[in-house]
Amino acid sequence: MSPLRPFVLAAAFACAGLPALAQGVSGAYLAGRVAETDRNFSEAANRFAEALVMDKENPQIMQGLVGANIALGEVDLIAPVAQDMANLGVGSQLAHMALIAHAAKTEDWGTVVTMIEDERGVGPLVDGLSRAWALVGQGEMGAALEAFDAVSQEEGLNSFGLYHKALALALVGDFEGSQDIFAGRLQITRRGAMANIEVLSQLDRNDEAIEMIDATFGPELDPALRRMKEQMAAGERLPFTHVGNATDGLAEVYFAVASALEGEAGPDYTLLYSRIAEYLRPDHVDATLLSADLLDVMGRYDLAEATYREVPETDPSYHAAELGRADALRSAGKEDAAIEVLQSLSKTHSELPVVHLTLGDFYRADERYAEAVKAYDKAISLYEDPQDARWFAYYTRGIAYERLGEWDNAEADFRKALELSPGQPQVLNYLGYSLVEMGTKLDEALGMIEQAVATSPNSGHIVDSLGWVLFQLGRYEEAAAQLERAAELMPVDPIVNDHLGDGYWAVGRKIEARFQWHRALSFDPEEEDAERIRRKLEVGLDQVLADEGADPIKVANGD
Repeated sequence: MSPLRPFVLAAAFACAGLPALAQGVSGAYLAGRVAETDRNFSEAANRFAEALVMDKENPQIMQGLVGANIALGEVDLIAPVAQDMANLGVGSQLAHMALIAHAAKTEDWGTVVTMIEDERGVGPLVDGLSRAWALVGQGEMGAALEAFDAVSQEEGLNSFGLYHKALALALVGDFEGSQDIFAGRLQITRRGAMANIEVLSQLDRNDEAIEMIDATFGPELDPALRRMKEQMAAGERLPFTHVGNATDGLAEVYFAVASALEGEAGPDYTLLYSRIAEYLRPDHVDATLLSADLLDVMGRYDLAEATYREVPETDPSYHAAELGRADALRSAGKEDAAIEVLQSLSKTHSELPVVHLTLGDFYRADERYAEAVKAYDKAISLYEDPQDARWFAYYTRGIAYERLGEWDNAEADFRKALELSPGQPQVLNYLGYSLVEMGTKLDEALGMIEQAVATSPNSGHIVDSLGWVLFQLGRYEEAAAQLERAAELMPVDPIVNDHLGDGYWAVGRKIEARFQWHRALSFDPEEEDAERIRRKLEVGLDQVLADEGADPIKVANGD
C-alpha cells in the first residue's frame, strides 16, 4: 500500500464528515455508484473513499474513487491510489491516465515513456502523442519528431500528429518548420489558428497574421484576438505562448481529445480529459472553460460555477467565464446572483455587445422588460457590423417591447431583424403569431408562418402558429391537421394541446376537443389560460367566444 493513501482517505473523510464504517462496505460502495451515476462527483469520491477504508484492495472501489477525483480535478490527491492499482496489477485506463499525468507534471518523462511502451497507457492517439512529448521533455528532439510522424501516419490521426509536430517545432524555435506544417492546409481549431498566428508573428509576418485573423474570425473579435491584432498592428512581435514546455504539450493532447469528444461521447467521460489538461497546465483557460461547460451540461451547477471562477479577471477570456458562470447560477435557480454577475461584467467589459445582449436576455427572462430594452439598446449601439450579428438583438428587443405593450416599437424591431437577416424562422413566427393574436394582417401573418414552417418543419411552436393562424382565418380542417402535427412534436405543451382542442371543436370532434383541454390542464398552464380552459370544458368553446364578444365558429370547413 502506498504510504500516502491513508492521507488521501483521511482527507476525504475530513471533507465529508462521514461516520467511519457506519454503513458497511456494500452500502458505501453502492452509495458511491449511485452518486457516480448521478454525476455527483464529490459525493461519489467521499463514498468510495469510505468503502476503500473497509476493503483496501478492491479494484472496483479504487476505480470509482480514481474516476470521481479526476472529474473533480484532484489528480495529485488520487495518484497514490492509482499507483496501488498498478502495484496490484489492475489494468485501468483511469489509473494510467492519472499516473501518466502525475509523472508529466513532475517531469518524470522516463516513467511516461516506460508506461506507454509497456502498454499501460490511455489509448492509441493519446499514447502516441504522449510518448512524443515525453521525448521532447527528455531533449530527444529527433526521436520526438519521428514519433509525431508515426502518429500522423495512422489512419484518421494525420491532423493530430502534424499539429502537435508544428507546436513542438515552434517550442524549440524552428518557426519556419512549424509554419511549413501550418501552411499545408492543416485543419485546425480556433486555438490552433491562434498558435499559427503567433508563429507567423515570430517570423515577422504580422501582415499575413492580421489577414488570417480577419479571414478566419471576421470583424467581431473577442478580447484575446483583438489584443493580438492590435499588438501586431503596432509592430510588436507576438511571443509563442501556446506551448512553453513538454508538459504544456501534453496538456494540449488531452485538450484536443476532449474537444474532439465533446458532443460525441458522454460529458462525464469527456470531462476526464479536460480535467487532465487543466491539471497539467493550470493556466489553460480553454480547458477550464470546457470543463465548466461540461459540468453545466451535466447539471452540476455548483462545480461549474466554481470552475468558471478559476479564470482570472486579467485573462482575455474572463468575460466568457463570467457569462458561463451567470448561466450556471441561473440554472441553479440563483437568478439575482446571475444578474449581479452580468451587471458587474457590463461595467468592466462595457465594450462587448455580447455582455449587454446576455444581460438583456436575463432581464427579459426575469420579466424586467424595461431594463432589458436598455441593455439591448446598449448592445445594438456597440455592433460595428450591422449585419447578421445584430438581427438577434433587434429580435429580442422586439420581444421585450411586445411584453411592455409597445407594439409599434416591437413590430419595427421584428421587421428590422428580418431586414438584416431575411427568412429567420424565429422572427417570422413571433411576428406572424403576434399579428394573429391581435387579429390583424392575417394574410401577411399566414405567409410569414408558412415561410417559417418551410424552414423549420419540425418546430412544434412554429407548426402550432401555422395551425392557429389557419384557425383564425376560419380554415378549420387545415388548422386541425396542423395542430395535430404540433401536438405530435410538443405533446406536453399546454398551449399546443389547448389549441388542438379548439381545432377539434371547430370541426365537430367535441369529445376529442374536451380530451385535449383536459390534457392541456394537466400540463400546468398559466392560471389565466387554465381558467379559460375550465370554462370551455364547462360550457363549450362557442359560449366562451360569445361571452368574450368574439366572432362565433360558423362552419367547420370555413366555406
